[in-house]
Amino acid sequence: MEFAQKFELYACLQCGKCTGGCPVAMRTPLNVRMLMREALIYGVDVLLGRPEIWDCTTCKTCTLRCPRKLEPSEVLIAIRAKLVESGRIPKNVIDALEATYVHGNPWGRARQKRTEWAKGLGVKEVAAGERVELLGFVCCAVAYDPRLQPIAQTFAKVMAISGVDFGIIGIEESCCGNEIRRMGEEGLFEELKDSNKALIEGSGAKEVVALSPHCFNALKNEYRLEGVRAIHYTEILEGLISQGRLPLKGPLAKRVVYHDPCFLGKQNGVYEAPRRVLEAIIGTAPLEFSRSRETSLCCEGGGGRMWVEGTGTGVRNSEIRVKEALEMGAEVVATACPFCLLTLEDALKTTGLEGKLEVKDILELLGEALGVEVDR
Repeated sequence: MEFAQKFELYACLQCGKCTGGCPVAMRTPLNVRMLMREALIYGVDVLLGRPEIWDCTTCKTCTLRCPRKLEPSEVLIAIRAKLVESGRIPKNVIDALEATYVHGNPWGRARQKRTEWAKGLGVKEVAAGERVELLGFVCCAVAYDPRLQPIAQTFAKVMAISGVDFGIIGIEESCCGNEIRRMGEEGLFEELKDSNKALIEGSGAKEVVALSPHCFNALKNEYRLEGVRAIHYTEILEGLISQGRLPLKGPLAKRVVYHDPCFLGKQNGVYEAPRRVLEAIIGTAPLEFSRSRETSLCCEGGGGRMWVEGTGTGVRNSEIRVKEALEMGAEVVATACPFCLLTLEDALKTTGLEGKLEVKDILELLGEALGVEVDR
């Protein structure tokens, strides 16, 4: 009953709008409405053996659609927390959580290599005692993945071009914990939050800019930062472009469609900034998917799904997305999230669309428009 009261399960109308909008409901057994009902009637413990608990991407579509303003996505996270407590979690999740505890990132990469992407760029590090006005929170994926490192390198160079006093935490930066919490490890999340929060608030920065919407969500909504405003990188780029501080060489002649990341759009309402940045880059408004903004089709990369295979069968959402892009005549799918980038690029391979369509981060397109060169 305590669980039911905490999440107000008794207020659920069983209208089905949550399941009707769930991006994985069509290809997995996950039925959010039924989970809410069963947790209320039988108690949450009866749900702990359900493998579909790990299918949820925590995209928040169910929460946005709920007419009673309940939070079904938080119910799923709470169920996972009970699984973590009991040790009944997939091995890949165990490995990711243990790696984060030991190394500060879910891939188990050495902390000393967290800033290798920044070598030769002259980026300040506040952990080394330097002070900055704008502090960059890099994201584990961007810091370590060779495919994503150019995104961080481009951002650092763009900040230098625009004259922004920019720096990063350094090797002391740990995982933001956004996915850790959504995999159910609340205790580890709190440790990561406390460590990062102290570094951010002690940096002297007025703003902390995240290169990932997942980090942005944690910093903005879950860290409760004092004296420091959390922003996503597209928001500062929008301002710099409007101020004329970025010398774009002219519009890129590319047909670009924008994919809204769930943790940037649905979770935090940032819809206009990435579109305005893209419009400045290509000289026209980007193409729009029929499912965009608050109805954007989730790529299935969030909620710990980077480490959990899931029970889904059939065509993945990311595969649907790239096929939609090709059908509408796009040459590039642009996004502003490293997880979306990786899942959509993988979909190009599985659908045989490599060479017919590209997936790029907005920063990569901006780098082209500015003539910025980075290591690849």
